[in-house]
Amino acid sequence: MTTADLVFTRGPVFTADPARTRASSLAVVGERIVAVGHDEVRDLVGPGTEVVDLTGKLLLPGFQDAHVHAVSGGKELAECDLTGTVGVADYLERIRRYADAHPEHAWITGGGWSMESFEGGLPTRQLLDSVVPDRPVLLSNRDHHGAWANSRALALAGLAAESPDPADGRIEREADGSPSGMLQEGAIGLVARLVPPATAADRLAGLLRAQRLLHSLGITAWQDALLGSFGGMADPSDAYLTAAEDGSLTARVTGALWWDRERGAEQIPELVARREKFSSGRFRAGSVKIMQDGIAENFTAAMTSPYLDGCGCATANSGLSFVDPGALRGYVAALDALDFQVHFHALGDRAVREALDAVEAAIAANGRRGNRHHLAHLQVVHPEDVARFARLGAIANIQPLWAAHEPQMDQLTIPFLGPERAAWQYPFGDLVRAGATLAAGSDWPVSSPDPIAGLHVAVNRRDPGATDDRVFYAEQRLDLTTALAAYTAGTAHVNRLDDTGSLRPGHLADLVVLDRDILTGPPEEIAEARVERTYVGGRLVHAV
Repeated sequence: MTTADLVFTRGPVFTADPARTRASSLAVVGERIVAVGHDEVRDLVGPGTEVVDLTGKLLLPGFQDAHVHAVSGGKELAECDLTGTVGVADYLERIRRYADAHPEHAWITGGGWSMESFEGGLPTRQLLDSVVPDRPVLLSNRDHHGAWANSRALALAGLAAESPDPADGRIEREADGSPSGMLQEGAIGLVARLVPPATAADRLAGLLRAQRLLHSLGITAWQDALLGSFGGMADPSDAYLTAAEDGSLTARVTGALWWDRERGAEQIPELVARREKFSSGRFRAGSVKIMQDGIAENFTAAMTSPYLDGCGCATANSGLSFVDPGALRGYVAALDALDFQVHFHALGDRAVREALDAVEAAIAANGRRGNRHHLAHLQVVHPEDVARFARLGAIANIQPLWAAHEPQMDQLTIPFLGPERAAWQYPFGDLVRAGATLAAGSDWPVSSPDPIAGLHVAVNRRDPGATDDRVFYAEQRLDLTTALAAYTAGTAHVNRLDDTGSLRPGHLADLVVLDRDILTGPPEEIAEARVERTYVGGRLVHAV
């Protein structure tokens, strides 16, 4: 080797490599890093070398997202978008404008509304009827665990006062029992099954739209947390396979195959066949997603003790375990024996415990096979379970943006958890101190996919736009280096992309250039940084 194809000089370079955390120069040949260091790397500059001057900037490993729904997020960008506001009048005006602009749509779909906008987090069908009375409307809330339907949609689905709730969800009701327009968890599917299915072309367009956005945020790899059909959503697997085979998939993607919670171990051979079918090029479907519980805001997250009511008294409700905990242990042991990684949705402390128990059962049955099982969300973790992550090798898959004071947290969550349990939320600092490995993700389109915003909250435990001084359990803050490692090396570990996530010779040149060095700036200004360039395998996939 005499010259490099690409050289970055006049650093700083954050490597996420414990042997050399900071450098000032890096060289790339083809798709791989060949040198990391200082002035000596410039010896590799030749007549054909592209040189990037990093003065005033920061070079990092490409960000990776450990839990995202890219295809559905990309599709929603083209639908009725209610994100970016919490005003009910704004929602209704956007819905009206979208419906008027798309008379050809038999259904009005989209979402992104916030529960905090409505009393008790419950919008009504009458509000939607006021702007779209003649066509069915179904709009997911921002966490996608609930949906808002108008009267026409409810009627088409045959939902009435006598309609029973599904086992895994709830139809919110008016005083006479009639559906009110809010559907929780599995009840969404009662209406969503009627929405005209997206075509393969729609799904592929959604993936490519999402990929452009994610690359613009410095994301070079991700784990899609739901490959399968659920809640009326079509399986996005074909979009990934098509893009992987025609070369349009520039990111590296791990797919988590959906575990149908209405079935049991008989689906495992199908998952094995899907793993083989949906693995090509930069796309590999080697994970299985098990959704063990719901969310705290609608009281379906599984807790070890009951939720409180508005007066602070214990209720009879401790949330839902979607998969029987005893059966879960057997399923996870069987999947582990087949070298599947298990990707748990575990939000309440009981669900976290049930998932850790399942990982422990798999180890007892099979020994330690190194399948890198991980628990996503971790909103409430019982203090007795924190140390189990390191002991079991279970990875903590965190969504840092959620660890902040905001109306949904302050109005719809903390009062119903109580002060002791509320303090167990998002215990990032405790997990690190106990030796757990952290990976980080966004759950987009539930929340913003921007890793820089996530880093800001992980470090500050405050939203970037917060107007008060409140910090959300300050003892759980992460230092920036640890947070960066979660978004790079930690998620690369989860995704089994062991030659990514850190900058060292021989690794793939998945890189991001920021417009400033966030490691030397004030922590409260992290969110002001912007991505200038993103590279995957040495190829520029985004530039401003």
